[in-house]
Amino acid sequence: MNILFTGVGRRIELLQAFRNAALVLNKNLKIYGADMAGTAPALAYCDYTRKAAPMKDSGYIDNLLQICADDHIDLLIPTIDTDLLVLSENKEKFEVIGTKVMVSAPDKIRICRDKNNTGKFFVDCGLHAPMPVNHWREYKGGYPAFIKPKDGSSSINAFKVENEEELVVCAARMEEYVVQPFVSGHEYTIDVFCGWDGEPVSIVPRERLQVRAGEVLKTKITMDGQMIEEARVLCKAFTPCGPMTVQLIRDDAGVDWFIEINPRYGGGAPLSMKAGARSAETVLKLLDGERVEYQYDIADGAIYSRFDQSVCIAEGKRQMKGVIFDLDDTLYSEKEYVKSGFKAVSDYLGGGFEEKLWQLFENGEAAITVLLEELGRTGEGKECLEIYRNHKPSIHLYEDAAEMIEKLKSRGIKVGIITDGRPEGQRNKIKALGLEVDDVIITDELGGSQFRKPCDIAFRIMAARWRMNPAEIVYVGDNPGKDFQAGRQLGIMGLWFKNNDGLYNRDFSGNSMGILKITDLMEYVY
Repeated sequence: MNILFTGVGRRIELLQAFRNAALVLNKNLKIYGADMAGTAPALAYCDYTRKAAPMKDSGYIDNLLQICADDHIDLLIPTIDTDLLVLSENKEKFEVIGTKVMVSAPDKIRICRDKNNTGKFFVDCGLHAPMPVNHWREYKGGYPAFIKPKDGSSSINAFKVENEEELVVCAARMEEYVVQPFVSGHEYTIDVFCGWDGEPVSIVPRERLQVRAGEVLKTKITMDGQMIEEARVLCKAFTPCGPMTVQLIRDDAGVDWFIEINPRYGGGAPLSMKAGARSAETVLKLLDGERVEYQYDIADGAIYSRFDQSVCIAEGKRQMKGVIFDLDDTLYSEKEYVKSGFKAVSDYLGGGFEEKLWQLFENGEAAITVLLEELGRTGEGKECLEIYRNHKPSIHLYEDAAEMIEKLKSRGIKVGIITDGRPEGQRNKIKALGLEVDDVIITDELGGSQFRKPCDIAFRIMAARWRMNPAEIVYVGDNPGKDFQAGRQLGIMGLWFKNNDGLYNRDFSGNSMGILKITDLMEYVY
């Protein structure tokens, strides 16, 4: 599954929720992040990053369509208000190329983008809402009052004013705005998630205990029956596609005053996911056409507090104390290993089949299986597979690799290997190459294939064993599709060995790392 998040920004918790959902459900997920500047922190948590045109650019949709077509994107998920309407209006164009867009209908988006429409919508649903006016001269609702942009988000330029003088000053700062009575009470957000048909899958009210710049810092899950029923009323009228966040204030009399609807993942939505609203899992199931049930098991009363954390976006040179290598197609040619394995199988079958096996492999076929079918020896498949996996390979380090490793060790620099794959086969490769390094972690030995890259556990273990700050470590790999994500999140510098003759060589244009020759590494460990 390939999912593209637009305006990815700081949505690290959201990406982590999807990553964990794929692990729980055992689904192969690749996360793409689109960003205009290429410096958003959440990009470090994506498998692939794409530079997108500005959202107000006339070519924005064409740019996204091209990205989705080139990368075979299955689902596009917007995360900010400003591109909801244009994506909704062009939803069918994406569906033509096989990309679903998780966004509500255009007429519903327009309700949210104009605060006048939002208030009327709430009232039409039979709910309470402080009704806005569009000019300070028209406002007769008493003070304190609340003024905010007509098409705003994230509480930017939203102010509580105590009198008409303050109202006039604030109004002069905005071109289009609304003024409404200020409602005093406790603030709540309701995180809603619906299926493609607008039917709720989860409804989670939570109290906003502490807020910064419109985004919650501390929240308490509050499974209030009245709010849940009011959210159901909204869902029936709005029929949201996917996520929706609703904001309200409950006054001292217990009346809920509804303020805003945002038909997207709110910044605090991952907190509801932690409490049991597994909407990321729901998205992956829906993409696979699976049926989903309403989620009742929510941790009522749970309190979550959030914090900031930095990631490195652009790496500079710094003195390193440790170097970790990938193995396959980084220190030796994996093609050489495959051919070595085919020779072992060929010898078992009587000899002379190496070229045939390689030709089948290059054609994308299950080489051993096809050959055995042609020979009428299908009953020997298991034996041949075991021979291939466990043979003693005839392989060689890339030119200068052994000398480079020795130079690193002579300078007192720790050298390690982190590699994916079946332990016996990877151990045989390391032995055949004569590699003598300080540490080797074969990720499958940690507990199975779920610990393979981009999982970061192996990197954490090696840094802990070496008692090094991750910023003092370099990781060298050949596959930007999986090798560097974990390191970037931990602060480990990544260097890309661009192996044009690699077994699974692909175009990784747009990645932020690269060295042409593996010996160039020496420049980074002065």
